[in-house]
Amino acid sequence: MTQPIAAIPARHWAHIDEFTALAGMRLIFWICRVFGRWPARAVMYPVVLWYMATKPAARAASRAYLDRMSAFRGSPDKSGRLTVCRHFAAFAESLLDKMLLWSGGFETERVELHGHEQIAVEIAAQRGGLLICSHLGNLELCRILSRRAGLKLTVLIHTKHAEKFNRLLAELDPDSRLNLMQVTEVSPATAISLSEKIARGEFVAIAGDRIPVSSEPQVALASFLGAPAPFPIGPYILASLFQCPVYLLFTMRNGRASEIYFELFQKSIRLPRNDRDQALAELVAAYAARLEHFCCRAPLQWFNFYDFWRLPTMDTTDASR
Repeated sequence: MTQPIAAIPARHWAHIDEFTALAGMRLIFWICRVFGRWPARAVMYPVVLWYMATKPAARAASRAYLDRMSAFRGSPDKSGRLTVCRHFAAFAESLLDKMLLWSGGFETERVELHGHEQIAVEIAAQRGGLLICSHLGNLELCRILSRRAGLKLTVLIHTKHAEKFNRLLAELDPDSRLNLMQVTEVSPATAISLSEKIARGEFVAIAGDRIPVSSEPQVALASFLGAPAPFPIGPYILASLFQCPVYLLFTMRNGRASEIYFELFQKSIRLPRNDRDQALAELVAAYAARLEHFCCRAPLQWFNFYDFWRLPTMDTTDASR
């Protein structure tokens, strides 16, 4: 289904405040820089417990996702709240990693790149492309490839719900906003700007696992962890406009090391005039299958703390704020 569909009452992800207590994150970051990661965790984990206790909707969404993951993998989770706590703790750890990456304090030698050879060839030849990413792991790890291979990357983000954290990143690195483009909807002018970037050999990253900030989001339904879920079709429409290589990008933490995976998704995407919806549905299903694969490898590192399987409505009273 790739037309606007009747929404089921639920809050849109863009109106859900994420874990961005600015003063608390500043304190944790300072402790980490001065005393190390373990003392920072001693402060961070009580904050995580407080957040869990005061955010029932996010807690319920985490539990529902983890239950689906356990059922899909055939290994029922009997730890309950403990696993939810670990899920929130993994998110807090990723925020700390983001700050360390932007401030230059991250151990970049521990980052392992997989499948980057082909994209490195594109960078060397000054051919740009589209990266479809996700909320698995830490997208900021792409800054490693920027340093190693000269990747020029523009990340499309919706910062309304995370402006406090983005402001903190900007303080840590004054140039941090140079490769972040805040968009609510991709207008024709935005599409032209992105097309020009790709023509110059740059890459554009867009999330494939969050539906558009719109009252009537254009989505396709695809099976994800055993149940149909709405995924955006925007990345594939953009790819068809740009006529550029399309890669998938997944990141995850593996112990003390971090991993970045690049996969060629399509050399180019051409949407047929007939059966366009079917073509988009197939592309979405292919992405959902790869997201599912990597989520199963790192189930606690997928950070969508809302009911992913329901299509929410937008609150039009504050959608433009």
